Amino acid sequence: MYGRRASQLLKEIDSSEAGQLAPFNSDVFDQVIRECNEHNSQFQSLIRKMVEQNLDIETTRNEDHYGAAIHHLSLLRNKRCLMAYMYNRAEVIQSFRWKVGPVLPHDIQEKLHFSEKEYFKNHSAAIKSYISEMDIDLTVDMVPPKDPYIQVRVLEEIGEVSLGDHYVSLTKNSLHFLRCTDAEQFISQGLMEEFLE
Repeated sequence: MYGRRASQLLKEIDSSEAGQLAPFNSDVFDQVIRECNEHNSQFQSLIRKMVEQNLDIETTRNEDHYGAAIHHLSLLRNKRCLMAYMYNRAEVIQSFRWKVGPVLPHDIQEKLHFSEKEYFKNHSAAIKSYISEMDIDLTVDMVPPKDPYIQVRVLEEIGEVSLGDHYVSLTKNSLHFLRCTDAEQFISQGLMEEFLE
């Protein structure tokens, strides 16, 4: 039945946990593309047949017209399903840039189609370019903090680092009162944690 394979892709998206990706379904995706090519071929053939019979394509209502309409509508439906599949995956891939940073973990990369890997790379490059052009780090604190400073405990030996206008020695298990923007990079790497009394 027309459109059944394409609807499988949407069911796959619907059954996935929010913010997660199933492996790219190349088999079904390619089958839908082949089905689209077949519909297009049939559609073109029926239109050509009507033209050869000197029938007005817009006003003639015969079996060729209705057959062409079915193939055309099937093409549109498959196209919408493919676009919805790709759009939903692209949304999740974009969110990964903000959640995990510019380098995707191996387990996520295995689920991506090569074009999706390229999309993620280009998306990350665009964000990096914008950040450097605007001289503002968009990856720090998506929600503005109530206090610009937090107390942190160092979990792993980091050593002496430059934080703005001064140097701080970040030794294991030491406590520090740092700006959120300075601490965020170390917290995201698991090198320190916010210390809540």
